[in-house]
Amino acid sequence: MDAHVPPSSHTLLELCTNLLQTPLKSNNARFTAQLVHCRVIKSGLFFSVYLINNLINVYSKTGNALHARKLFDEMPLRTAFSWNTVLSAYAKRGDMSSAREFFDQMPNKDSVSWTTMIVGFKKIGLYRKAVRTMGEMMMKEEGGVAPTQYTLTNVLASVAATGCVETGRKVHTFVLKLGLSSNVSVSNSLLSMYTKCGDSMTARVVFDRMVVRDVSSLNAVIALYMQVGEIDLATAQFERMAEKDIVTWNSMIAGYNQRGYDLRALDTFSKMLRESSSLLSPDRFTLSSVLSACANLEKLSVGKQIHSHIVATGFDISGIVLNAMISMYSRCGGVDTARRLVEQRGHADLKIEGLTALLDGYIKLGDMNQAKVIFDSLKDRDVVAWTAMIVGYEQHGLYGEAISLFRSMVGEEGGQRPNGYTLAAMLSVASSLASLSHGEQIHGSAVKSGEVYSVSVSNALITMYAKAGSIASARRAFELIRCERDTVSWTSMIIALGQHGHAEEALELFETMLTERLRPDHITYVGVFSACTHAGLVDEGRRYFDMMKSVNKIEPTLSHYACMVDLFGRAGLLQEAYEFIEKMPVEADVVTWGSLLSACRVHKNVDLGKVAAERLLRIEPENSGAYSALANLYSACGKWDESAKIRKSMKHGRVKKEQGFSWIEVKRKVHVFGVEDGVHPQKKEIYVTMKKIWDEIKKMGYVPDTASVLHDLEEEVKEQILRHHSEKLAIAFGLISTPDKATLRIMKNLRVCNDCHTAIKFISKLVGREIIVRDATRFHHFKNGLCSCRDYW
Repeated sequence: MDAHVPPSSHTLLELCTNLLQTPLKSNNARFTAQLVHCRVIKSGLFFSVYLINNLINVYSKTGNALHARKLFDEMPLRTAFSWNTVLSAYAKRGDMSSAREFFDQMPNKDSVSWTTMIVGFKKIGLYRKAVRTMGEMMMKEEGGVAPTQYTLTNVLASVAATGCVETGRKVHTFVLKLGLSSNVSVSNSLLSMYTKCGDSMTARVVFDRMVVRDVSSLNAVIALYMQVGEIDLATAQFERMAEKDIVTWNSMIAGYNQRGYDLRALDTFSKMLRESSSLLSPDRFTLSSVLSACANLEKLSVGKQIHSHIVATGFDISGIVLNAMISMYSRCGGVDTARRLVEQRGHADLKIEGLTALLDGYIKLGDMNQAKVIFDSLKDRDVVAWTAMIVGYEQHGLYGEAISLFRSMVGEEGGQRPNGYTLAAMLSVASSLASLSHGEQIHGSAVKSGEVYSVSVSNALITMYAKAGSIASARRAFELIRCERDTVSWTSMIIALGQHGHAEEALELFETMLTERLRPDHITYVGVFSACTHAGLVDEGRRYFDMMKSVNKIEPTLSHYACMVDLFGRAGLLQEAYEFIEKMPVEADVVTWGSLLSACRVHKNVDLGKVAAERLLRIEPENSGAYSALANLYSACGKWDESAKIRKSMKHGRVKKEQGFSWIEVKRKVHVFGVEDGVHPQKKEIYVTMKKIWDEIKKMGYVPDTASVLHDLEEEVKEQILRHHSEKLAIAFGLISTPDKATLRIMKNLRVCNDCHTAIKFISKLVGREIIVRDATRFHHFKNGLCSCRDYW
């Protein structure tokens, strides 16, 4: 009975107190509190500390901190409960500045006061401040208040959120000093903290020393096993558990999903639905994990079943469930359904991850216009969204758009910093364009961001520099990751060396790779066979083909077979190449027959060339390359009538011959040239320069190879056509547009002809420059009258 309340008011006091204590579990608590508050004012019950504390408590727990504080300020007598209740009201609403101000006014701070502050800081994500508050709590100047188990569990949760295991160990020391290590809740928090901080060894020690283990303990150890990849141990622990709560099931399902065991995740979800009681239903974490598993497996039908289950059970499709569902449909080919979900639910509840998945879904379908619409609708684009769009443009050959978007990304105020994936995609764009200037700019961005040491970026740098004709820079990029090289790194360098005419070095690098105990893959062997092909190393090619099958147990693909046919064909072993095709366990494709046909043209084998062309055209009747190669073969052998028939049949069949063209980049602008090019604005100067060069190299001993003109024309006309081949015009333009001694880099879409190859050797000696030409098959480095291919290409 309250000493300050008159006896006549005791009945009313009990009634009001009961009313305040009963409705806390109902939805009418605030309304009831307001009614009681009115009665208190009318009846003069302000002198009952117990009643007012209960009223403040209701206001606090229903989120009405202002009413709680106002009532507190009017109290004639306050207890520790009064102070702590108002403090809790501020903390619960996340108003920690008001809470701190109020806390500093408290005459006596007990463990509840300090713990309330710690919980409040943790709630709004100020984890380090929560940990520091416990330090203040235990300081002697502050009265040296000992933390309780509730204090410690919240501090350990804050440490886990920061990931600072050293701080966690200090808190663990306090736990031992306070004798709370045997407390189940504290032990569970320690176990969870060490697991989340990545110290699996100490986490296991904590678990092993636990005398009493509850469901939370066992759930924590399952999470630990999953984190360190001990899937079988986690599964065994799960199977042994007699009692499983929703956290248990979620730990297993999410763990399987995150570790790539998506089928197990779906099986466990099915088991959960079969075995669990009606009181245990999947929550948002369960559903987001199983939808993620469906997305990874691209199981649209299963995803639809889970969607139906969600609708049937009346589960709210929002938050992480909505985002996971959008991601699942987008990645499984159901982008239209994903788009409808976005339209129905709006953008308010969507995370960037969900919209990025939808963006990626349209990119995979090749619908870049719709992808751009989604991208433009994103308000807070993260680096993943920018990268997804850039990769989409790169994959669909929209290189200009990719470059423009990258510039926007890094140029926007407060723009996103590109990550390794962004830079690798942009380096791939530069590779496709064979643009050294663009590639060097991206390399600069990689250096500034520190991503240059990333293996994926370094691998992309190797490929970019190799395709842009700078094999020295490709070597430097390879050396930069000496300790981090993976199979892709070695493969990229092997391919680069082979393409640039350094076959022996490429094979030597391959042997070094084997001594490093790195396993080559099927692409590595394509690079090895290609190197052998460009250098005519037939015996080595045969040996490596056998090694691939017998040692590395790699089944040859069509790419490998085509490489071997190319190897035999270029070496003049045409019959062996044909017999190799006939013995292949799979049907030869266009590339394989095309390699044989090309070799027949070079070595002037008409009969086998006809066979190769016929077989190729059976597979692809409108292949212009086959018609052109056969016509050129007839021309090279002086069979002009047969050649004319082929060209006539091409015209009647409306088969368009691929036109040859070359291009050169000067001052970040690409200049394209065709044969007898007459559209370039500097054409007059280009033709005059080429005529001077022509006359000079003829004086040096150059003799035009008019046999390279596969038409029945006068010698003088043939010579003029040769002089105006696209690569020669590109070189002439380069000579008048770049500084003396600067290296010229020419790209050509077809194989360089014999005459151009000979002429460029003479030109390189005449002008004293290195001229690098990339044709359809390889790089030619012309310097001082010699070529890196050693005239074998």
